[in-house]
Amino acid sequence: MRKMKAAASLKYLLLLFLFLPGKWAIAQQTAQPVSESPNAPFTLKNGDRVVFLGNSLFENDYQYGYLELALTTHFPDRDVTFRNLGWAGDNVYGVARSTITNPPTGYELLMEHLTKTQPTVVFLAFGGIEAQDGEAGLPVFREGLLKLLDKIDQLGAKAILLSPIPVLSTDTIAHKAKNNALLEIYSSAIAKIASERGKRFIDLYKPVQELSKTVAITENGIHLNETGYYYLANILEKSLGLAPRTETVSINISKTGAEASTPAKMMNAGKNAATLTFTMDEKYLPLPQPAGLAEKTTNARVLKVTGLKKGFYKLTTENQEVVTASAKEWENGVLIQQGPSFNQVNEIRHMILKKNDLFFFQYRPPNTTYILGFRSYEQGRHVKGLEEQSFIIKWLESQVALNRAPRSSVYQLTLLK
Repeated sequence: MRKMKAAASLKYLLLLFLFLPGKWAIAQQTAQPVSESPNAPFTLKNGDRVVFLGNSLFENDYQYGYLELALTTHFPDRDVTFRNLGWAGDNVYGVARSTITNPPTGYELLMEHLTKTQPTVVFLAFGGIEAQDGEAGLPVFREGLLKLLDKIDQLGAKAILLSPIPVLSTDTIAHKAKNNALLEIYSSAIAKIASERGKRFIDLYKPVQELSKTVAITENGIHLNETGYYYLANILEKSLGLAPRTETVSINISKTGAEASTPAKMMNAGKNAATLTFTMDEKYLPLPQPAGLAEKTTNARVLKVTGLKKGFYKLTTENQEVVTASAKEWENGVLIQQGPSFNQVNEIRHMILKKNDLFFFQYRPPNTTYILGFRSYEQGRHVKGLEEQSFIIKWLESQVALNRAPRSSVYQLTLLK
């Protein structure tokens, strides 16, 4: 059970909402579809509002925050707002939302939730639930997805369609094969709709299936675990054509001194290699891998130092030991998987999770029927408390904005004696 953590005053924002509804409705009706090319380089700009809309694939990332963290740190100079509207068991008609209150219907709630976020970019993850209806359910699914795309166009937002992920474990091999055959059919249908509407499509099915052969990425064969979301963020970045987060930094020691490749800069370039001092300016913060992941991924900076005398060398920064390795290991390249940048990005992730917790309870609180639904005459007074959380949400977003850009750090590589 998620818990509310704080509240603040929001009287002036409530007054603002009182004066805006009519004008906002007009703006919605006159919004034009956004012109987009599915093959154009993906980017986010200042003022963008990114929405993750779909089933449990998005909702479960509330626990980990990897998808938002990946996009936030890839565009550290852009002010972008993120809202996760994932709802476990949901389909393109909002069927899971209908269990809360009726009226409004689940579909009306889906439209209401989407509209309130004022999106400019919408990631859509549907098809996993609908595939259970078999091939006979394809026409209904197609109709619902097209209507949803119409709504996103009306709101003036770009839509990015994601395929469902495969089922990785079920009761029997035959049952698993049957489910995955249907999921592939629905994935193909989504890809076709994306092509027809000129939308970007991201295939998650094949990369996740391939990844599952070597790494445990689900908690029950259906829902991704923390490791799964870490890799899902990597898949998303690659599919969007985003630049790699990391690059190899090389330092070469010769008779004339030490030279470093960008983004490192030598602070002492003398012939004495017993202690090297240099800075590293990163373009992006790293994406920290889960603590329990034994495999060392390439999502980390590699530091190569050639020309060192035999021995072991310790890398430190800000009085913190980063890694110790032999001269031969430094020559081959050592992964840098801790240090100031990792501390920084973990703090950002922590703030993202806090913000998302508050938003989760703001738009779908416990006892929703009694607070926001048809029985709001009983506990509708609590709406004010929910809305007041916007202050804290915005404060947390401001803290993320202040800390999302990488900072230059001074490193020392010292020979151990």
